[in-house]
Amino acid sequence: MGDQKESLRKITNTLALKNEEIQNFICCLKQSLQNLEANSNRVQEDLEAEFSSLYSVLDEIKEGMITRIKQERASRTYELQNQLSACTKALEGSEELLELANQTLCSSETDGFNQAAKDIKDSVTMAPAFRLSLKAKASDTMSHLMVDFTQEREMLQAIKFLPVPATPEIQVADCQVCDNTVTVVWSLPEPDSKIDHYVLEYRRTNHEGPPRAREEYPWMVVEGIRETEHTLTGLRFDTRFMTFRVKACNKAVAGEFSEPVTLETQAFVFKLDAGSAHQNLRVEDLSVEWDSSGGKVQEIRKDKTRTNSPMHSPARSAMMSPKRAPSARVGRDRFTAESYTVLGDTVIDSGQQYWEVKFDKESKAFAVGVALRTLGRFDQLGKSGASWCLHLNNWLQQSFTAKHNNKARTLDCPIPDRIGVYCNYEEGILSFYNGKTKQLVHTFRTKFPQPVIPAFMVWNGSFSVLTGLQVPSVVQCGQRKNSATSSSNASLT
Repeated sequence: MGDQKESLRKITNTLALKNEEIQNFICCLKQSLQNLEANSNRVQEDLEAEFSSLYSVLDEIKEGMITRIKQERASRTYELQNQLSACTKALEGSEELLELANQTLCSSETDGFNQAAKDIKDSVTMAPAFRLSLKAKASDTMSHLMVDFTQEREMLQAIKFLPVPATPEIQVADCQVCDNTVTVVWSLPEPDSKIDHYVLEYRRTNHEGPPRAREEYPWMVVEGIRETEHTLTGLRFDTRFMTFRVKACNKAVAGEFSEPVTLETQAFVFKLDAGSAHQNLRVEDLSVEWDSSGGKVQEIRKDKTRTNSPMHSPARSAMMSPKRAPSARVGRDRFTAESYTVLGDTVIDSGQQYWEVKFDKESKAFAVGVALRTLGRFDQLGKSGASWCLHLNNWLQQSFTAKHNNKARTLDCPIPDRIGVYCNYEEGILSFYNGKTKQLVHTFRTKFPQPVIPAFMVWNGSFSVLTGLQVPSVVQCGQRKNSATSSSNASLT
């Protein structure tokens, strides 16, 4: 008995679940019927509106053509009526002269005949009848205003509902990645005059190949593109790749997205190593501000499980090389005394890298450059053989110099608002540029004895770093052209 009850209970539960499932499905069907009714009414109203618009256009064209016919008829009627009136008057005058001439010929009087004949001759010579053109000034045909709507009728007969646009294909070979811009080019399988616009979506990723089920970054959308290509500018490449997809839209519906295409967006990405900062520097992400209170607002170790080594920085997953640099010393007060310095968390051990820094030109002192990992905690940038930098000094007297190994060269150029730093590790080239104009400010030529790290110094001021930048093409071109004439650190050693 108990087993039968348990079996019946299971059947009852199963039936109840099935009934609930059917009820949910019935609700969905009812909702679908409501949606169908609403959508049908909407598309019917849109169709009627489109046909009304088409009728309006046809009526407007018809009115214009009828007006043209009426104007043409009125103009020609005016010309022919004037010509008819002139001919009628000329005929009346000619008939009067003809009657006078006949009377003169029939007269038996000889006196005055010669004079009368002469007067008639003169009148005939000056008669309007002999100055008239007997060719109609206007034609009575209107064949030039005839119409043939065969092609238009065929076009109207071809009217049908808009099809779903075909799926575009991104042409990888024509896409370009340069100067932190990406140009994406695509095409359709065949031309479609009904396409109104395209929608391009892109997102950053650190994984090459098709998008994964879970991605760290969301899709970004660009709508209303009228051409089959689009250029994204002002990008910051803080991931190794970017994935793109595009779809075509007409005025009614959008097509399917194209197959995603992943393009490499390699750039130099690093963060500031707050653990290396002088205690008077307040580091927040990529910004640094002088803090005379000793930087007490900073809290480096918020998570006890986090190591002091920047080898575990989240940015490490974005770039496998250059490598993250382990801190030379545990603790936040790496630099001390008058070395108001902070380092980047990524070493440069190969390739060409570029980054920029915006700084407060009113800072009492500011420096930007690179340093060896062996840079001492008391060492100031440019005052030892372990660092190379540009140095701005506003204390007592302003100076703008290139410094290395405690030797300086004064730079005879305006102080830029933003400085670009270019490092070619294999060639031993460290160049500084006006970040806005990309004009070369100074170049060090050396042989780096070991990997270097971005380095910064500020006293009574602030700065912010821009990373994720590719080497600008104008910088690469200038390096090739000006390498022979660039300044050398030989004069600083």
